Amino acid sequence: MTPDRAAGLAETRRALAAGETTSRTQVERALARIEAAQPTLNAFRIVRREAALAEADAADRRLAAGARLPLLGVPVAVKDDMDVAGEPTAFGCRGDFPPAAADGEAVRRLRAAGAVIVGKTNTCELGQWPFTEGPAFGETRNPWHPGHTPGGSSGGSAAAVAAGLVPAALGSDGAGSVRIPAAWTHLIGIKPQRGRISTWPRGESFHGITVNGTLARTVADAALLLDAASGNHELDPHRPAALTVADAVGRDPGRLRVALSLKPPFTAVPARLHPEIRARVVGLAEEIARSGHVVEEADPPYGRIGLAFVPRATAGIAERAREAPDPALLDPRTRGTARLGRLLDGAPLRAARRAEAVLHRRIGAFFGSYDVILAPTTATPPPPVGAFAGLGGLATERAVIAACPYAWPWNVLGWPGVNVPAGFVGGLPVGAQLLGPAGSEPLLVSLAAQLEAGLRWHERWPPRQADADRTAV
Repeated sequence: MTPDRAAGLAETRRALAAGETTSRTQVERALARIEAAQPTLNAFRIVRREAALAEADAADRRLAAGARLPLLGVPVAVKDDMDVAGEPTAFGCRGDFPPAAADGEAVRRLRAAGAVIVGKTNTCELGQWPFTEGPAFGETRNPWHPGHTPGGSSGGSAAAVAAGLVPAALGSDGAGSVRIPAAWTHLIGIKPQRGRISTWPRGESFHGITVNGTLARTVADAALLLDAASGNHELDPHRPAALTVADAVGRDPGRLRVALSLKPPFTAVPARLHPEIRARVVGLAEEIARSGHVVEEADPPYGRIGLAFVPRATAGIAERAREAPDPALLDPRTRGTARLGRLLDGAPLRAARRAEAVLHRRIGAFFGSYDVILAPTTATPPPPVGAFAGLGGLATERAVIAACPYAWPWNVLGWPGVNVPAGFVGGLPVGAQLLGPAGSEPLLVSLAAQLEAGLRWHERWPPRQADADRTAV
């Protein structure tokens, strides 16, 4: 294990269990990497230095006593929309937020698996945009090119993992917020089935469109973190049947029928797929075909699925905005979205929720012909830092939809999706989604791992920081 880049989650776990290293050593190294990268990448909102070291020492005592847990002593990070006892949950906002009284359920389960939470990562204000910038914390930058965003809203988690500050991290995904930054930082990003990883104390985050997910460099690490964080609070409204995802890594997925879907779902704003991203996704489709699967172009019958998304998303923003210590400190775009959400929080919201069952039947029927959908994760490479700064609400929404029109329908459906690296466009990472029906995480992970075994994308790292600084714009 090198001190300047984190080893993977599984490798760190193995070395700790074998006595080749200590949790104290791994956490100290992670903290040193975070401190060194923070002036440039700015991936973290909160670094739990003293608390993490104390937790590492406790993990070492347990390891010495023979205890073995899935992540015992391994340092990980979580996004700053998740409650960590004793720390504020500012969710990208300015203001004086009180410390959380207890861990959220996902964090509680990570701790139960033995993980050491080294810090909370940056996210844009209330997680609503695919960039991680704001007056509360500044700009989080992409390790592959600090002049560009790592995406959002889980951009801090993605930047931390891509740069090798931590082996893996939790994020959340309400419109692609795990998959988009994974695509733009060359990572695996798993958006699981709704309820797979609890969002408690919010049983339905953003009226059910937001789920917690995982970011890692390899399929195995992302699946391992998913299994460790999975499970439900007793009051969760969504409790899918338990399954183990990590066991699917290395398992033959069988001969699959894969739909290559390049057309974005209907939106009111035109969205054009960058031709080089199209070429990279088609290249992945060809790799899938070479592995023995049947691939053909076909688009799911999305229809006007956006009508089932907007009321849930905006009403969720309205709810979170009301909780801000000082709403006047919120971005004017946030306040405008919250006003719309208050208008839609009634009959339109109820209609949006009812539409989900219809969409499940219609799009579910598509999976009678296909096992998996392969689609672009974004329409463009990662934009420059500041590309959205100074835009008004409508202009921001238009720019966001043009860049990221592909991910959000799966949040309406609540079904699983996995971003896999698709290559580079102009030196910047781009990705593709593997999408499936309810409970298909093992199948998607099996196919992703098969691709990874052939393409070896995890062997490519971002440039060293000094080199990246020289190329920044």
